[in-house]
Amino acid sequence: MNRSSFFSLALAAAAALAAGCATKPPPAPPAPTTPYATTPSVATAPVPAMPPGAGAAPSTTVAPGATPTPASPIPSTTPAPAAAPSVVEPQVARRDLKLPNYPSRDFEIGLFGGTYSTQNFGSSGVSGLRVGYHITEDFFVTAQYGSTKVSDEAFRQILPGGVFVNRTETLKYYTLAMGYNLLPGEVFFGRGTAKLSQGYILAGAGTTDFAGQRKQTIDIGFGLRLLWNQRFAVQTEVRDHMFSLDLLGRRETTHNPEITLGVTVLF
Repeated sequence: MNRSSFFSLALAAAAALAAGCATKPPPAPPAPTTPYATTPSVATAPVPAMPPGAGAAPSTTVAPGATPTPASPIPSTTPAPAAAPSVVEPQVARRDLKLPNYPSRDFEIGLFGGTYSTQNFGSSGVSGLRVGYHITEDFFVTAQYGSTKVSDEAFRQILPGGVFVNRTETLKYYTLAMGYNLLPGEVFFGRGTAKLSQGYILAGAGTTDFAGQRKQTIDIGFGLRLLWNQRFAVQTEVRDHMFSLDLLGRRETTHNPEITLGVTVLF
């Protein structure tokens, strides 16, 4: 074979090979069956880290020549927030209670006796009735009626006929006073007995009937109340009954002190 024939056969074989490659492409490699194939994968942009408790991010690795499929969502393991508890309405059966009836002991009534000194006419015994009401623990009001006999025997020794029409005249008074409690304490009787005590002051006004005259009277004084128990009390008082009198030829304001001791019932 000469040289020209050899070149002609080589050119024909090259043309046939080029025509076969152009008409039939080489077969594609088989697609991987799992995402963990050893074939090289195309990596996408890095996925940011998920916060704790969040579901795992789906893989974005795609093999060459394979159609990417959307990854199915992975259910989250984070528990749903609990609902706020509703307001509990108490269902309590009501009971009818009977409150104890404690006595108030605000009222008092009592009797007293003592000595009444009438200015210019000496002293004589006095007795009467006392009624009171305690408004608060500190303040109280008291009404008092007293009666005594007054004699002009000393004047009859000097003046014929004396001062009064009769030898003795009845003096009666009615007073209404406001009192204020102070100096609370105790009075001891021996070593094992003590009684509550309460000092007080008072002032008031009233009327005095004496020798046929009715005079307006100012009444001031102080006293001590001894609570023997919750119902009974013993009290002593010193009062000054002031009123004007003109039996001796001139009008003057007289002071008539009184000292009494009485028993009171509280209710």
